[in-house]
Amino acid sequence: MDLAERVGYLRRSLERHAYLYYVLDSPSISDTEYDLLFRELQELEELHPEFADPASPTKRIGSPPVAGFEQHRHLVGMLSLDNSFGREELETFDERVRRGLETEAAVEYYCELKFDGASLSLTYVDGVLTRATTRGDGTTGELVTDNAMTLRGVPFRTQAPLTGTYEVRGEVLMLKSVFDRLNQERAEKKLQLFANPRNAAAGGLRQLDSRLTAARSLSFFAYALGAFESPLARTQAELLAALKELGFATRTEPRVVLGIEAVWEFAEEIREKRSILPFGIDGVVIKVNDFARQQQLGNTSRGPRWAIAHKYPAEQAFTKLNRIFAQVGRTGAVTPVAELEPISVGGVTVSRATLHNYEDLRKKDVREGDTVIVQRAGDVIPEVVGPVLAERDPGAIVPDEPTVCPECDGALLRVSGEVALRCVNKACPAQIAAKLRHFVSRKAMDIEGLGEKLIDRFLEEGVLTDLASIYRLSEHADRLTELEKLGDKSIAKLIQNIEVSKTRPLDRFVFGLGIRHVGDRGAHELAVAFRTLATLRQCTYDSLIAVDDVGPRTALEVAEWFADDANQAMLDDLLSLGVDPVESDPPTSDLFEGKTLVFTGKLERFSREAAEAVVLQMGGKAAGSVSKNTTYVVAGPGAGSKLDKATQLGVPVLTEDEFLELIPEGSL
Repeated sequence: MDLAERVGYLRRSLERHAYLYYVLDSPSISDTEYDLLFRELQELEELHPEFADPASPTKRIGSPPVAGFEQHRHLVGMLSLDNSFGREELETFDERVRRGLETEAAVEYYCELKFDGASLSLTYVDGVLTRATTRGDGTTGELVTDNAMTLRGVPFRTQAPLTGTYEVRGEVLMLKSVFDRLNQERAEKKLQLFANPRNAAAGGLRQLDSRLTAARSLSFFAYALGAFESPLARTQAELLAALKELGFATRTEPRVVLGIEAVWEFAEEIREKRSILPFGIDGVVIKVNDFARQQQLGNTSRGPRWAIAHKYPAEQAFTKLNRIFAQVGRTGAVTPVAELEPISVGGVTVSRATLHNYEDLRKKDVREGDTVIVQRAGDVIPEVVGPVLAERDPGAIVPDEPTVCPECDGALLRVSGEVALRCVNKACPAQIAAKLRHFVSRKAMDIEGLGEKLIDRFLEEGVLTDLASIYRLSEHADRLTELEKLGDKSIAKLIQNIEVSKTRPLDRFVFGLGIRHVGDRGAHELAVAFRTLATLRQCTYDSLIAVDDVGPRTALEVAEWFADDANQAMLDDLLSLGVDPVESDPPTSDLFEGKTLVFTGKLERFSREAAEAVVLQMGGKAAGSVSKNTTYVVAGPGAGSKLDKATQLGVPVLTEDEFLELIPEGSL
């Protein structure tokens, strides 16, 4: 093979492997092997300029800066979409569509993700990328061809023949993983953090130096055609399949549905899995699937009558950080918390947000008085992403790391290898309050009526002092009624709930103790292995490490907890007050012995907790993540990354009905 043939071979190979990786999500070589091929091609092109090709894969690393962007008029305008913000507006859209089509029958819609990035139009002539244009004002945009050639998911040449001129439309995105990595790097360099992946993608697309664009590791997903020589499909769904065959990255979430009720179900399903998608979205787009029907409906001056964007509440917002204070948790961890001007994020009003730890606070360089970016993805605790440095007061002071506990003035300790500061005073009131809240929580002793406000009030009055004092509250019934004016019936009900909790299962009791690194699943493993509290109290590191799914760190924490005389005295106190955790029953059958199941998505036939309990009672394990050791994944609507991982690993996937068929009738 001569040099010219080798260069051609390398280019074809690299394009093929990029297609397998970014479009089909099925790589056939390792990243290292790809890098070696890429480096060889790069070296050959540098040594032999006569082999230069503007469509070479090496162009993905970027080219030298340009003076400015040229303007280019789109062959077909990039129109805007009308928005809907609720079910009623979607139904109104459907009524308009059916009226325009003169039909009472349900309409077939194509539902897709509304990417939160930057729109881009790619022009191909006879299958070769010739220019790339930003959306601009919808009529005219800026030429960013060199930048587009750095994007993942953009083929320089189509995988299949394409005769004539075609405008392929899509979105430029920054994946969340890339965003986190780049912000980490920027924080270490004391640079302004990117506000969100959308801004980082849009800014990256408009860099005058395409090497800077390449450094942002942006991705492109196709979703439409502008101008075209001849139709590629009859429907939107067929078009996306054709674009994928041509070599463009597309997504698997879009779906063809019949009727507006199914549209709403899709929108709600995607809203629930929004936080686990690898990139940002701000809604879904609904299009009449059939192109002939789209043409029949036509466009207004602003946008198409056959499509609408259904928007979700924003997951990020800007607000003022009024104060940074330290909060003490049940394990003694001291965490910085931001007190904010109340702001709606993801449909929830947020007035406080976590800053994680003081090392993270230093990296983000957040200060009191800053305008900050707050995010809340799904149901996670709101967090501060970073400051808006352009709006910072020059006099803003760097917050100090505390030297003593903010609640008890006790000493703070940072264990080697950990980032958290910890208060070592076991009598710290903040730790006691947090431990009490955890002990009475739903997954632990489940004492209904003893909420956070009541716990804080009882602590102030001295009727609550530790876990055992919960079971002495009946001695203060008259005083409790006077304190909170709850009434005799309310106090009687609370005391009854406390009494009932005395015989909770052992695993819930162990979880309620709040031992570090012991979650609800770990507590179950301990309860099954040791069967009784008396046996568990005598545990050693060696006996703990022998338990399935108990690692060295957890074994050490549990052994040290039960070796502590104060903890043993507290257990004695609880037992003397009648607390008697129920012995964990052995499995009722061996149906799932040696098997591991993972439940994901919105389960409709049963709760996740109930299903996991059945698996455990039948000798199996219920895991929170999918691995090669997973036996089955049971997936409901909205199943996301876990379902993808199962497919990738070849793990069998069951529906809820199929899972119910496996277990004896009446088990759930």
